[in-house]
Order: sequence, then C-alpha cells, then structure tokens
Amino acid sequence: MARILITSALPYINGIKHLGNLVGSQLPSDVYARFNRALGNEVMYICATDEHGTPAELAATKAGKPVDEFCAEMHEVQANLAHGFRLSFDHFGRSSSKHNHRLTQHLAGKLNEAGLIAELSEKQVYSNADGRYLPDRYIEGICPACGYDGARGDQCENCTKQLEPTDLLEPRSAISGSTDLEVRETKHLYLRQSQLRDRLQDWIDSKTDWPILTTSIAKKWLNDGDGLRDRGITRDLDWGIPVQKGDQPWPGMEGKVFYVWFDAPIEYIGATAEWAEAHGYEDSAWERWWRTDKGADDVRYVQFMGKDNVPFHTLSFPSTMMGSNEPWKLVDYIKSFNYLNYDGGQFSTSKGRGVFMNEALDILPSDYWRWWLLSHVPESSDSEFTWDSFQQGVNKDLADVLGNFVSRITKFCRSKFGEEIPAGGEYGPAEQAVITEIGKRLAAYEQHMQDIEIRKAAAELRAIWAAGNEYLQAAAPWSLFKTDPDAAAAIVRFALNLIPLYAVLSEPFIPDASDTMLNAMNAQGTVWPKDVTAALETLQAGHAFSVPDVMFAKISDDARDEMQARFAGRG
Repeated sequence: MARILITSALPYINGIKHLGNLVGSQLPSDVYARFNRALGNEVMYICATDEHGTPAELAATKAGKPVDEFCAEMHEVQANLAHGFRLSFDHFGRSSSKHNHRLTQHLAGKLNEAGLIAELSEKQVYSNADGRYLPDRYIEGICPACGYDGARGDQCENCTKQLEPTDLLEPRSAISGSTDLEVRETKHLYLRQSQLRDRLQDWIDSKTDWPILTTSIAKKWLNDGDGLRDRGITRDLDWGIPVQKGDQPWPGMEGKVFYVWFDAPIEYIGATAEWAEAHGYEDSAWERWWRTDKGADDVRYVQFMGKDNVPFHTLSFPSTMMGSNEPWKLVDYIKSFNYLNYDGGQFSTSKGRGVFMNEALDILPSDYWRWWLLSHVPESSDSEFTWDSFQQGVNKDLADVLGNFVSRITKFCRSKFGEEIPAGGEYGPAEQAVITEIGKRLAAYEQHMQDIEIRKAAAELRAIWAAGNEYLQAAAPWSLFKTDPDAAAAIVRFALNLIPLYAVLSEPFIPDASDTMLNAMNAQGTVWPKDVTAALETLQAGHAFSVPDVMFAKISDDARDEMQARFAGRG
C-alpha cells in the first residue's frame, strides 16, 4: 500500500470560484485522490481557503463586514460548494488558522537563522485617501508606452509592458480613485531565493517525469533575465500573520504581516495539522506526512494547480522548505493545468460572464459538470467551455452511453425475469470478447490515472461503458428471449454484472452516479477489480436489484440556449 499526499491549490477567499478555477486544481486532484483510495492506497488529500492579502480586505470592506468575519463566512460557503461538487478532501482548512500562524512564523525564523532573510528599504505608493500602502495592482493610470488609461502598477494589459507603479502617468488608487498618492520609504523582509538557485536548479533537473508545462515555467523563472530574484515576504497590511521570528518579535517589523504568497503554501502543512487536531490525534499524525524524520520519506507528494501558480510552487515554496534546513517533505510531482476559457472569451467575475460553482449546482447535479470538465481538462493546452460541447458530453456520454445501458438492461430484466439476477445459460465467445476488451481498456485507464493523464483516462472509461452498450445491442436478449430464454438469461446476467463494475471504475469521475448504480444493484462494498472475469461473476443468480430512476436527463436545445444566454455576461 502506497502513501499518497495530495494538495490542491488553495482557492482565494474573496469570492465564489468559476468552473475554470474548479478544473484547474480541485477537480483533477479529487479524481486522483479517489482513484488512489480505490486502489487501497493511504491518501491524505488537503486543501484550504487562502485568506490573507489586500483582496480579502477589500472584499470584506465591500461586503461591509470585518475581514475575519467575512473570511469565516466565505470559508463556509466554499466548503459547502466543495461538498456539493463531491470534492473528497480529508480536510479543508483555513490559512488564517493558528497552525498556519505558528508554522509560518517558525519557518521565517529558521530562514533568518540560515541567513536567507534580508531586510531592505524600498519605496512604495501610499494613498492618503485610503490610509494604506497600495500593492502594484491597486494603482492604475496611463501606460507610458501605449497610452492605455487602465494600466496597472505591475503591467499594462493592453500592450503587456511590465511596469513599476512610478512609471504610470496620472496614477490613481484602484480602490477609491483618489490621486492623492505619495511615495514613501518602508522596510520589508526578502527571502534570498537567489542564494538557493543552484539547489533549486539541481532539484528541478532531477524531476524528469514532470509535465512539460510545469518544467518549462519553472526553468523560465529560474533562468530568464536576471535569473531567480529575491522575493519580498512581508506587507504593510492589517490582516495577515504578524511578522515574528518564531514566537519572538522581529524588531523593525512591527505592524507588518507576512505576504500571502509566503504563508499560503505553508497552509498545506497547517491544514494537515488542523486535520490531526480535529480528529484528536497527536502531532505525529500530521508529521508522518510532512517530515522525513517522522516517516514522510516513503510518501509520494503530488500537487495540483493552474499554470499561474507554478513559479511559487517550483521556486518560492521549495526555497522556504529547503532554506529552513529542516527535514520537510518536498513535492515529488506537480500537475499543472492550462486555462479553461468560456464560450469564445474568458470567465469574468466583474462582468458576470461564465458559470460559477454555486450557479452550476443550482442548474444541474455535480456529476454532469464533473464529467464534462474532467473529459475536457486543459492539460496540453487551453480548452474552452461551450454550451454545445457541454450538451453533447452530457447527452451522448452520460445519457446515451452509460445511463441508457443501465436503464435498458435493468428494465428488460424486470419485465422478463423480475428484479433479481436470472439463472440459466452459459457465457460464450461474445462475453469473452467483452471481458478481453474491458481488460485491455482497464489497463490503459489505470495507467493514465497513475500518470495523471486525466483526459486520456476519461476516454478509456467512456470506451469501457461503450463496450457494454455495443455488447447488449449485438446480443439483443429481447429478441433471443422469444426462442431461447436461457441464452437470454445469460446475456442479462452478464450485462447486469457490468453495472457494479462500471460503478467502481466511474467513481473517481462521477461519484453520485456510482452510488446510484451500486445501490440499485445492491452491490455496496464492491471493490476495484483485480480480475475482470471474476468481477463479472460477482452477482449470482437470485441476487436482488432494483431499477434506478433516470440517471442522466438529457439537455434540450431550448435549455442549452437559455443557459447560454443567462451566462453570457454584460458584455
């Protein structure tokens, strides 16, 4: 039995996430976790809300609530949505937890002891009207290169030129619109990542099995331009983890907090400590997943994230872990994803464009979304959600292939033999051909899942469903029953045995449908097949079952058009 540690990139606290966010980390990581549990591996699957930083403060202000209250409420909202999509986290934590406070301060202290923290003075823009320092992206103005009036202090989205806030013409606060800005000098702590460049280079070079997307991004940030730069790890904010060296004050850093991108990845560990506390376990319970001196040396650690998070997880977070000189478990494999676009454009929260997680669950059950998203996950390139494609995926894959098979054979059996597995007849070459086909497909499916090639795995799973449909159509027990009831009974028995097999194999992708199939066949407890022949002899003659309700309702053209218009946004 292997031990698999899985972390999903943390969803930010400032709002409900859209389907692109969901498929970029949480949903694929859930499939991988479910698959490994099904194989009997020991899994620790961790996620949390990312709660610090300026956007959290601004979202709370907009909501008219104290930031801690706002974050607590949004955590509950996101936890409920995760449950709605059947994300099977072992723990869904909070980066504002006491565990993350303690671990972040501890690691900062260790980095300082190792000489990897530098205290630097820098100039930042201060808004007198807002009474706060403004991060780069909260300063707007005219781009000096192209004249676009809406450039941010870090980049002009019109011409893509990299900028500094002081480059902007007629700068203003993106929060209040005030032009009453001034440049002030302030001190901050920097993680001296440049000192770890060679160690990071050797470590990344050793990961020969990483996806090209992950490795290419990591090496670009490591080598392009001036190479790996030191990174600020503190901010002048009220909300966050206070800057301390362990449990000691950090002179000169009073009133500052750690930068959200420093503390957020540490919450992977913090959330595992939260899990242990929630279950009444000792610290050793979470340490065996994270410390190589406490048993984590035999753990395989896999991270899931969108490509925009790769630099922080291949360089910054490893710098923290390596630089502490403590025996922390480093990631073994980073599965990164491209972007999911929406119907000819991009998802947009501000414009109300695209489908968000709460809206999706209001419209259709989670399995509909899970199947389409996972069978179109943006692995090798960006992919696009369109309503035509979604309708086709639901209607053809779920309703016509899987749902139709289950409905057709259970209803036929009920009408001719009653609601139990029929006796009579023998399996022959047609059944053996299906067993051979499924065995081949299952081997490919398992390999793709092990390799975390989710689109390929979904294609093999659909082919396994299709094998049953094609068998049933060719065998035609409804015709054979008229002349040879025993032969028809053998066909029905074989086909009914496919249902619990399909349920188990489908569980990582469509868990609710899996439960429906297992419950209908009275086959709860069915495990992942080691032998297809044996699996298809599980339900013996006389075993009772029931005919399930319609598993997947088709999406009509009118319903498709209505949803497309509803989520088109405001332009």
